[in-house]
Amino acid sequence: MSLLTTASVLASPAAPGSPGPGLADFGHDPVWISIIKGLVIFVFLLLGVLFGVWLERKLISRMQHRYGPNRAGKFGLLQTVADGLKMGLKEDLMPRKVDKVIFFLAPVIISVPAILAYSVIPMGPVVSMFGHKTPLQLTDMPVAVLFILAMSSIGVYGIVLAGWASKSPYAILGGLRSSAQVVSYEIAMGLSFVAVFLYAGTLSTSEIVAKQADGGTATLFGLDIPLPSWYAILLIPSFLIYVMTMFGEVNRVPFDLPEGEGELVAGYHTEYSSSLKFAMFQLAEYVNVFVVSGVAVTLFLGGWRAPWPISLWDGANVGWLPLLWFFAKIVLIFCFFVWVRASLPRVRYDQLMAFGWKVLIPLNLAWILLVATFRALRVEQSTPVFILMAIVVIGALAVFFRFDTVQQRRREARAEQIEEEFEQLREEPTAGGFPVPPLDLPHYHGANRKEVPSA
Repeated sequence: MSLLTTASVLASPAAPGSPGPGLADFGHDPVWISIIKGLVIFVFLLLGVLFGVWLERKLISRMQHRYGPNRAGKFGLLQTVADGLKMGLKEDLMPRKVDKVIFFLAPVIISVPAILAYSVIPMGPVVSMFGHKTPLQLTDMPVAVLFILAMSSIGVYGIVLAGWASKSPYAILGGLRSSAQVVSYEIAMGLSFVAVFLYAGTLSTSEIVAKQADGGTATLFGLDIPLPSWYAILLIPSFLIYVMTMFGEVNRVPFDLPEGEGELVAGYHTEYSSSLKFAMFQLAEYVNVFVVSGVAVTLFLGGWRAPWPISLWDGANVGWLPLLWFFAKIVLIFCFFVWVRASLPRVRYDQLMAFGWKVLIPLNLAWILLVATFRALRVEQSTPVFILMAIVVIGALAVFFRFDTVQQRRREARAEQIEEEFEQLREEPTAGGFPVPPLDLPHYHGANRKEVPSA
């Protein structure tokens, strides 16, 4: 039997009720199949950025009772193409005092890892491609999720180096903000994956999707209750914490502090003109949005599998059709990003850091402790227990937000009271019986300067 025939046997298509491809299905593709997969992923991300920019502008304009882009092409679909051509053809200006090598490499460092991270995200089951059976995924490895985290960690070097190489105070502050923000929120993001690893027993993305194929049933009060298969329901605290860390990881509103135009002009890319380098920064931002969306779909939303009740149809998870479910989930999460951007204001930087270190990380650790305890004790019918624990953790988070809101209002009221007392003291000409000069003494310059009478 030839090597090609062996590969075809090992990568045989999954039956309608099978969980899907695993690690054994990878490593058997011809080189040209892998090249085609890589090109398809690259083109998908580029077209996704073009369509994503247009969709975001359209959705936000509708939320604000505007039309949005509607001049270039049907429904304004060619507007992003025109913007891309404009940035690619504009003169590339480079400030005189920048570090030219690092200034040039920074957009590349932030863009390439974002694209590489998509190589381990499964998009579908085993299909027939030009007569060869192959999974709809470029590659997989036993530590695929750690590979995604490593790529996102490398991407932040592009932001930091862009700020440092620009030799601009605004750009340097944006780079410093980004490094601190990514360290804070990447810890919380990594901890939100731990419960998934404990429950799935693997770090492989394809096998995590396979583990969400069937949740089974549980007996409660003598009744067989079907259990949820998606980890977004079963491990809902991990999912909610991951959703919050997504915005901090990709520098999106309300956590877009490295790009705060109100105080930093444009942040780390202040010195980059609207040229191809600036376009690469924008490309990396939107690709990172698609990466974190793909990770959310893979780890928490069942991957490429059809949602219920479509999943009751035997042919819903076979062939090329699961690509539709995967893309639909990606689009819904992207719309959620846009909705949050149109609804929430940017937070202060101290609030951003306090929320990451004082709220997300402690809650993550407490939740991991509960999940690890029940998994180690091998408690039977642990799924209902996990759901009850999730309700408790979410309730604790809600109580914290309520308590924090009350405390913030008390602090603001106390600050107003102190301000009123200070104003009253300023209005009094004396304090303790002794004359006190006013705080707002007039300033005199040159020939018009006069001596202020002493007390």
